[in-house]
Amino acid sequence: MNTYPKITLVGAGPGDSDLISLKGLKALSTADVVLYDALVDDALLEYIPKTALRVFVGKRASHHAYSQLEINQMMVNFARSHGHVVRLKGGDPFVFGRGGEELEYAAQHDIPTSVVPGISSSIALAGLQGIPLTYRGISESFWVITGATTTGSISRDIYTAAQTAATVVVLMGLNKLAEIVQIYQEAGKRKLPIAVIQNGSLPNEKVALGTMDTIVAHVKDRGIGAPAVIVIGEVVAKHKQFGLEQTNAIAV
Repeated sequence: MNTYPKITLVGAGPGDSDLISLKGLKALSTADVVLYDALVDDALLEYIPKTALRVFVGKRASHHAYSQLEINQMMVNFARSHGHVVRLKGGDPFVFGRGGEELEYAAQHDIPTSVVPGISSSIALAGLQGIPLTYRGISESFWVITGATTTGSISRDIYTAAQTAATVVVLMGLNKLAEIVQIYQEAGKRKLPIAVIQNGSLPNEKVALGTMDTIVAHVKDRGIGAPAVIVIGEVVAKHKQFGLEQTNAIAV
């Protein structure tokens, strides 16, 4: 056990355990306590010392093992009682991971904290599908937007993004897909390519490709559910299956 309290926020990556950083694995190997999320691959728990305490604090949709405040308090309390606490989070801690809140809480309680960045699903899953988020002459930028705000309403940034040529990646937005589609259709972009990726980087990955006019039906046909990432933009047409999918849809 470490003799002094400290907290390390570690990004576990988008799903596949091989996509965590070497520095992240080193942090896990020296942990006295690991607080881990629902989106963390169980294979990563093998790198934790057998003497370390493992605590599941996962949150998915409306199902929370603990509130964010409770997690914050646990980090600090375990750091004081056990030593090195690793807060293992899916993706990157600072991309809709509430890592900033956890960092601030630890600082307020004078607990030394470090951060190990993770590969965010907002970038990785498109790349793993061969979809470039930027492409010369097609997309000069990409936006990462949450699908739902704390009030449960769709993010207002979606309306602004729909007026641009930027690639848009929506996290935690599958239950808002129909609303997102309507916003783009009303912006005159009914034929704009879109992809929905469930369980990206994992063996049970599912992908639906389509346009704003067809994607809702494709997602239903494929039985795609959460967690899923939505990628919107002309770059989606770079997916090797995109043309074939659209041809088959027309044929049907």
